[in-house]
Parts: sequence; structure tokens; C-alpha cells
Amino acid sequence: MTKRNNRQKHSKTLQLFRKIHRTTSIFLFAFFFFVSVSGLFLGWKKHSGGLILPKTHIGTSTDLKNWLPLDSLHNIANQILHDSVSADISSELDRIDIRKNKGVVKFVYENHYWGIQLDGATGNLLQIAVRRSDFIENIHDGSIFDKYLGTSSGQISLVYTTILGLALLTFTVTGFWLWYGPKRIKRK
Repeated sequence: MTKRNNRQKHSKTLQLFRKIHRTTSIFLFAFFFFVSVSGLFLGWKKHSGGLILPKTHIGTSTDLKNWLPLDSLHNIANQILHDSVSADISSELDRIDIRKNKGVVKFVYENHYWGIQLDGATGNLLQIAVRRSDFIENIHDGSIFDKYLGTSSGQISLVYTTILGLALLTFTVTGFWLWYGPKRIKRK
């Protein structure tokens, strides 16, 4: 193969990679925008002064022997949720986050973004707040589509993350080649 043919071959490869890079970016611009902005917020959630992720408060005892039973704390949290937010709001739990070293139990709910922090020993309310970080995480990983469209096993977020992961891989490969390719052509 001659140098001229070799250069033409590399030039065609570069043109193809430019086209893939440009076309993919046009179709996925909005998704990349939301993933990057939500990722930025998630990176700052613990440093947002409680705006994105509510600050974890401190309870009266870190000794689990002094704590109320978990089912009692759960009932107290649900009562506070219904009294403070809405009598009709779902009390279905996503998770219970126990912070023994801070004496706190956090109740995070499945169907909305309210969270309640209770003192593990007394059951007193330490905080009730909207967990914006959970909403942002749902945007970031695409599970917000599953949540609002009612898909039960995360099919939409799986497709979403697969497409974005493959697109990022494609951008990495084509972007590298768009940087390296011209250097390689100049050398030949």
C-alpha cells in the first residue's frame, strides 16, 4: 500500500468517526446535559448546606440498648409524615437508614421524596425534609422514567443507562481518534 492510499484510508476513517461523533451527540445532547448537571449536583450534595441532601442531625444516644424498637420508630415516623405533610401521602418505605454513631434513624419513602429523621432513643423528630438528592439521583440514573411510568423492574432505566454508557464509550473512542488521527496522518 502506498503512502497516498494509506493517508486516504486514514482520512476516510477520520471522516467516519467525525460523522459518528457528530450524529450521536445530536441525538443524545439532552441526555448528556441532564446526566452531567445531575452528576454535578450529586457531587456537591453533602456540601450544599442541606439544600440538596438534608443534614444528618444528632440524637441523644448512640447505644442501641437505649433505642426504641424499630417498629415503634417506624410508626412514629409515619404519624409525623401524615400529620405534617398530608394524611393521604403514602407511607411505603424505600429504606430505613440507621446512623448508630449519630443516634439517628432516617426514614426514606418510596413514592415521594420526603424523609424523616428521628432520635433513635426518644423517637423525637429531628427533621422532616424533602430529599432533593433522591430526586436528582432518579434523574441521573434514569429511574425517574420508571417511577413515573410505573415500570416495576427498572426496564427503562436499564435501557437509559445502557444507551448512555455505550454513547460515552463511543464518544471516548471517536474523540480519541479525532485527536490522534490527524497526528498519525501527518507522520505518514
